[in-house]
Amino acid sequence: MTQDIDVVVVGGGQAGLAAGYHLRRQGLDFVILDAAPVPGGSWQYMWDSLHLFSPADHSSLPGRLMPAQPGETYPDAGHVVDYLTDYEKRYDLPVQHGTRVDGVHPDGERLLVEADSGTWRSGAVISATGTWSRPFLPAVPGRDDFTGRQLHTTGYRCPADFNGLGVPPAGGRGSVVVVGGGNSGAQIAADLALDGVVVTWVTQRPPRFLADDVDGRVLFDVATARRRALDEGRGDTGGVASLGDIVAVPPVRAARDAGLLHARPMFTRLTTTGIQWADGSQAEADAIVWCTGFRPALAHLAPLGLRGPRGQIPTAGTRAVADQRLHLLGYGDWTGPASATLIGVGRPARDAARDIARLLSS
Repeated sequence: MTQDIDVVVVGGGQAGLAAGYHLRRQGLDFVILDAAPVPGGSWQYMWDSLHLFSPADHSSLPGRLMPAQPGETYPDAGHVVDYLTDYEKRYDLPVQHGTRVDGVHPDGERLLVEADSGTWRSGAVISATGTWSRPFLPAVPGRDDFTGRQLHTTGYRCPADFNGLGVPPAGGRGSVVVVGGGNSGAQIAADLALDGVVVTWVTQRPPRFLADDVDGRVLFDVATARRRALDEGRGDTGGVASLGDIVAVPPVRAARDAGLLHARPMFTRLTTTGIQWADGSQAEADAIVWCTGFRPALAHLAPLGLRGPRGQIPTAGTRAVADQRLHLLGYGDWTGPASATLIGVGRPARDAARDIARLLSS
C-alpha cells in the first residue's frame, strides 16, 4: 500500500528532528523514517569518554534548550541521547524507528520513497542520514595481511576493550596504532594513552591543535561568518580550517601536556604484525584504530541519478540543484554552515522547510 504525504524525512537523528520541528511549524504533513530502533541518532554509538565541544546551552536544537548535565561543563554522548529522545517526545514528532529506506525514485511530479515497511508518495524529501553508517577505510597496502585487530572509529568504545591484546610491556596494555589527525583520532589516542595503552599516533600531516580556549561556540561563529562572507561575495575567510584541526578538549590537553600525543607521519604499508614507513622502519601493533572519517550515506538517493564530484549531490543551500523536491540536511558545510552540529542544523532545517512549503503551495 502506498501512502500519500507532503514530505518524507529520511533519518531521525539531530538533523531529521530539526527538520521535523520546522516542517510542523509550516503546517506540513510529514513522516520521519529512521533505521535505528531507538532515538538518539549516531550519538548512541559514540565512544564512552566522548563529550561535546560546547556547553549545553550552545548545543541545542530549535525550540528546546539542552539542559545542563550536572557536574559537566561539556555534556557527554549519553546526555545528548537523552536530550534527543526527550526532544522527539516533547514535539510528538512522527518518527518511525526501525524503518530502513531502500530508495527514492522519481514518480511524475512526486517522489516515491520505498522502505522496508511500506511506500510513500511525497511532494518532497529531506535526506538527513548523516555519515556515521559509511565509515571510510583507506586502501593501504598490506591491510589484509595484518593479523591483529582492526576497527574504525565506529567500533571504538573504551580502552578496556583492548585488555589481553599481545604481550604488553610492564605497566602497559598492549600496543595500538591510531590513524587520523582529526578530532576523533586525537581524542581516541588520548583516551588510550591516558589509560596506559602504548599508542602510536599516525597522521597525514602534523596535527594542528586549536587554541585551548576555542570550543564549539567559537567554531560555530567562525563557520557562520565564513558562509556570510561567501554569500556576500567577499573573500573566503578560511572558516574553521584556518584555526586548526583538533579542538583541545580536556583529555586531549591532558595527554598532550603529559607528552603522550606525539604524532608520526603516515606509514606506507601494514605488515603482518604492525606498520612500516617509507624508510623501512617498523612498529609492532596489536590493534589499529582507523579514525579516517566518513562518507555521506546517500545510497537511497541513487535512483535519482544526482551524484556529482566526490560522491556529493550539488546543492544550493540544502536544495539539490537538479531536483527542487530534494533537500539534503546535516552532511556538512555543503548542506549549510555547521549543519552537521546540534546548534548549526537549526537554520538550514528552517530554510529547507520554508522552501518546501513554498514549492508545495505552488
